[in-house]
Amino acid sequence: MATTVQPTTGADTKKLINYRNDCGVAIIEMFDPPANTYTYEMNRQLDDAILAARMDNDVYVIVLTGAGDKFFSAGANIKMLASVDPTFKYYFCLHANETLLRLEHTPKLVIAAINGHCVGGGLEIAMAADIRIARKDAGKIGLPEVNLGVLPGTGGTQRLSRLVGKSRAIELMVTGNTFSFEEAKELGIINDIYERDGFMENVMEYAHQFCPPNKAAKAVGRIKRAVQTGWEIPMESALAVERENQQILFQSDDAKEGLAAYVEKRPAIFKAK
Repeated sequence: MATTVQPTTGADTKKLINYRNDCGVAIIEMFDPPANTYTYEMNRQLDDAILAARMDNDVYVIVLTGAGDKFFSAGANIKMLASVDPTFKYYFCLHANETLLRLEHTPKLVIAAINGHCVGGGLEIAMAADIRIARKDAGKIGLPEVNLGVLPGTGGTQRLSRLVGKSRAIELMVTGNTFSFEEAKELGIINDIYERDGFMENVMEYAHQFCPPNKAAKAVGRIKRAVQTGWEIPMESALAVERENQQILFQSDDAKEGLAAYVEKRPAIFKAK
């Protein structure tokens, strides 16, 4: 007999994702402390938040983080997985794949603010961001799913291998070890490590630099899309993707402003138009 858990909906649904727009930066916070483990219900809300940020013309950058200061996310909720049948687990993974692809497909810069332990599915979420910034001495990182008799099934096998190479990725996943943020930075998994004090404030300062009037946000987004789409396709096709994104930018007001400011030897004032 099937034991698939049906998703809860309606006004009594627990809030598992916090969302707000801070001067052009959408903050998406996984909110199920202490470990911020995700369920189908959380992923539904995460999906909604990603789409909200995508569709909001006043959002230029997305920052993804976890509630509290212990965990970014410990990944999928193990108790939930233990209570459902294999069919549900498959569709749960499929939906998680679709949700994280939405982050990569959205032409807005995505920054993972890793405020605590980032393991299992938590790292899989972070790897779907464009830039990863960790809080110093805040926890461990890794993909230990092999210790549960399974593999990293929310994009981990694919994204980690693209970040660190096939052989190193296989070694990291089959040992199932967790490691420090400093080691992750050396491997190229993390872009930077910020001090504990004022971590989120500093992440937000970093994120706001990509918003108008500081940067041409459309250009930032299209650079991201050209790389995300072009990375895994033949060079000729990738160059076509690059040209199409460039053509979109050539028609923008920001491109006209950028060129004019250069000629006039003044700072450009971008409007994301």
